[in-house]
Formats: sequence, C-alpha cells, structure tokens
Amino acid sequence: MEARRPMGTADRLWRLPILLGAVCLLTAIWIAPAWAAGPSVSLDLGSDAPKQTAVVIQILLLLTILSLAPALFIMVTSFTRIVIVLSFLRQALGTQAVPPNQVLLSLALFLTLFIMAPVGQTVYSQALQPLLAEQISYEDAWTKGIEPVRGFMLRQVREKDLELFVSLGKLPKPERVEQIPTHVVIPAFILSELRVAFQIGFLIYIPFLIVDMVVASVLMSMGMMLLPPVVISLPFKLILFVLADGWYLVVGSMVRSFQ
Repeated sequence: MEARRPMGTADRLWRLPILLGAVCLLTAIWIAPAWAAGPSVSLDLGSDAPKQTAVVIQILLLLTILSLAPALFIMVTSFTRIVIVLSFLRQALGTQAVPPNQVLLSLALFLTLFIMAPVGQTVYSQALQPLLAEQISYEDAWTKGIEPVRGFMLRQVREKDLELFVSLGKLPKPERVEQIPTHVVIPAFILSELRVAFQIGFLIYIPFLIVDMVVASVLMSMGMMLLPPVVISLPFKLILFVLADGWYLVVGSMVRSFQ
C-alpha cells in the first residue's frame, strides 16, 4: 500500500481561490432576491398620530431656520455696514492683516449686538416670550416678531431702493409702508447698506490718500524713487490715526448712523 504524501504549502494555496469563489457564489445567491427587489427606505412620520407628525414637521422647520440664521443675522441687521467699513479702514491704513479678521469680525459682531439690542428686546417681549408661554400661536409670533425688524430696516432703507424692488417684483405701488412685503424690504435694505458703507469708506480713504500723496511727492523730489512710498507713509498714517483718536471717531460715527 502506497503511503500518503503529506500536504504541502503549494497544495493548500491552490484550494484557497476555489474556497473564496464558492463563498462569493453563495453570498450572491443569498442576496439576489434583495437586489432584484431594489433598495427601499421607509420613513414613518407617525401618520397614525397627527400630533407626532406635527412635531416632526416643526423640528424640520426649526432646523431649516437655524441653518439660515447666520445669513438672516448678517443681512437684516447692521452687521453688513459695520464689517465693510472696518475692512475699508484697514485697507486705507495699509496694515495688511492688522487688525486680523477675527478681531474685525468680533468687533462688528458686538457692535451689531449693541445696535440691535432694542430690537431684540422688543422681539423677545412681544413674540418669543408669549410663544414660549403658549399664549400665542406660531403665526402670531412671526407677525409680532418681524415687525420690529421691519421697522429697523425701513428706517435705514432708501425710498429709491424700495421702488426699485417693487418695480422688479411687478407689485402694485403700496399706499403705506406697512403694505410693502418683507421679501421686498430685505433686498432694498441690503442695497442701501452697501451704498452707505461705500460712502463711509470713501470718506475714510481721503485723509490717508493725502498722506500717501504727500510722502510720494517728497520722496520723488528727493530722488528716492526706489524706496516704496507705502513703507514710509505707514508710520505717518498710524500716528495720524492715533492722534485723531480714529477708533473712537469711526465706531461712534457708525453707531450714530443707525440712530
């Protein structure tokens, strides 16, 4: 009787692909019915319980509002004008990244909170607090909460900008300001804010531009053309801004422009 030869490594390796193929074939046969039926996703909003459905819809609406909150905060408040003016101021000084963006945005944010504090208090007392106490509905809360914000925007907006968006929307000319829709007031307010911010930026640029021109003329008269005028004028612009108490003037003027 012939003795059995011991199984070597090569004999084991050639059986491995066969084993893997068999496993894959069995898996395919097992999940084939599921592939044929196609993927399915079921979402139960609680059709048997209308209250549960209403709660789910309210949560979805709340998440949507929270995702749009930064844009709403920027566009319906004083933040746009303040941050643009501060950016113009930094460019006029020629200090590149000083103050850094974090400082400018933080300053603009806290100035916005200071300016919008009366509006926020009115919204909280007239809309949010009664809503949390379940004294008014969501529709009433929206109506009472949007009125102070609309009043703030209408005090800053130009009549010309309102007429532009009323005509673009092909709406009938309103007899009173209260009849203007909110979706017309917001873009008109943004346009007015951009216009005022650029006007203030132009006025900020003038004194620093004069300093640059004087320094450039002096350097040219001295024959020092290879020396950049910006390098020489920067210390003079900084000392001028400090002596004039520039931050006090700029911030005070911006806050007063909303009053």
